[in-house]
Amino acid sequence: MADEAAIARMLKRIAHEIVERNQGAQDVALVGIRTGGLHLAERLVPLIEQIEGIRPPLGAVDITLYRDDVFIGLPRPEVGPTELPFRLAGVNIVLVDDVLFTGRTVRAALDALMDFGRPRQVQLAALIDRGRRELPIAADYVGLTIESLASESVRVFLSETGESDRVVVRTRAGEA
Repeated sequence: MADEAAIARMLKRIAHEIVERNQGAQDVALVGIRTGGLHLAERLVPLIEQIEGIRPPLGAVDITLYRDDVFIGLPRPEVGPTELPFRLAGVNIVLVDDVLFTGRTVRAALDALMDFGRPRQVQLAALIDRGRRELPIAADYVGLTIESLASESVRVFLSETGESDRVVVRTRAGEA
């Protein structure tokens, strides 16, 4: 679906769009949703710095305990750290995720963010938007939109996890 070069182009375009929409990077901070969103946010920071000459602050949010299925779909949830080494007040937060699907992950991330403060604005960047939303959530920045079926899974593999960068769409086992 997308290879390393395509992902690099998507991220470069998203970085430019973030700078353009925010009229620079002086009041912008990136927050990656663990885990895939954090890796992408880490890649966006130097791209924004190349464009604007300002390195935006970087944070990470773990949504495990904010999920609406934490005790249903996750028999033994593993909670990671939320790291926001900057004040949220007065900042435009760009929340970054790898795949936007139902909107439930983003809803959980917004709840987690609000426990740490009230940013001026929250924008959403997603490498892949696969549609099929269950909540009224839309990304401000999208690398690639894929019209997926409910029987498909969309996975983003990144070099940070020992894989080669790529986006893969597969039919789930047992569903055809």
